[in-house]
Amino acid sequence: MTKASSGNQRVTLKTIAEMTGLSLSTVSLSLRGGTTLKQETRDKVNEAARALGYVPDRAGVRLRTGKTNVIALVLDGAEDSIDFARSMIQGIGHAIRGTRYHLTVIPEFEQHPTTDTIGYILSNRTADGVIITHTGPRDPRVQMMIDADFPFVSHGRTEFYTPHAYHDFKSEEFAALAVRRLVDLGRKDIMLVIGDDSTTNYQNIVTSFRKNAARAGVEARVLEGTAKLPPAEMRQVGLKLAAAPDRPDGIISDSEMRTIALVGGLTEGGVVLGREVSLIYKQTSGILPTLFPQMDSIREDIFGAGGELTRLLLRRIDGAPITDLQTLAEPQPHWRSD
Repeated sequence: MTKASSGNQRVTLKTIAEMTGLSLSTVSLSLRGGTTLKQETRDKVNEAARALGYVPDRAGVRLRTGKTNVIALVLDGAEDSIDFARSMIQGIGHAIRGTRYHLTVIPEFEQHPTTDTIGYILSNRTADGVIITHTGPRDPRVQMMIDADFPFVSHGRTEFYTPHAYHDFKSEEFAALAVRRLVDLGRKDIMLVIGDDSTTNYQNIVTSFRKNAARAGVEARVLEGTAKLPPAEMRQVGLKLAAAPDRPDGIISDSEMRTIALVGGLTEGGVVLGREVSLIYKQTSGILPTLFPQMDSIREDIFGAGGELTRLLLRRIDGAPITDLQTLAEPQPHWRSD
């Protein structure tokens, strides 16, 4: 069905053709994303379609072309970074604006990725392409889509020999920047507080952290097992660290949610941040700089990641070579402490 422009009048391709003075075939090709048309022609058709309130009949499109004009975001529902889901969805939404594509968001709440959702999409062809987040080294979802030769892009890298499209935060550089900053601040005993050990991101951060700490000649410790801790228990971890005789003088945290709870416990335990302990966290929203304006952070642009993942996926759907569809985002340090 399409939306009516006035009364009960149905907006069709013919309506747009009459408004623009273009042929039906040109209008149809333009709305299908035809790249052989001039940009000014495509802009003219898109502007008319928006003005008239045209909505394609997706069932009809699927019958004629086998396409759904849908991309699916399979989103980790247990994410502990503030604003991750909203920023990711907004980035994707901004990137598909003006295209023929719509977004379907499918949250997953399993502790480890399963192939159930991907299997359903592949069996029923409910999308033309998929974006997945929180990718593991041997992610079964990736393997399933590689085997099916189905267009997808992952937010994160894998260890598969067969190449696939991905966009990832350069997490190894995040760890290297954080270690160097703490060393510059005179810290000698650094602890990494990190979550889910099932992701490639975890392995990249831990490996880089240990390597850069060893290179700098400082003590390096990894505090594991915090991924599923609720904030109240994470606060207790901070409280215990504050009272520990071997308390670290530098901390790197990979999550804003963990950082808030950890800082709550440290300050309750009498630690003066920036003087006795320096802490650097991975920033994914504008909230923590408001709460802790003097605390250093390294930002990951989740909105930008959503846009880049979408750009890569649309190119993959159009048949671009996979080796051209692998990109990394640079960490953005924000040093605020003295």
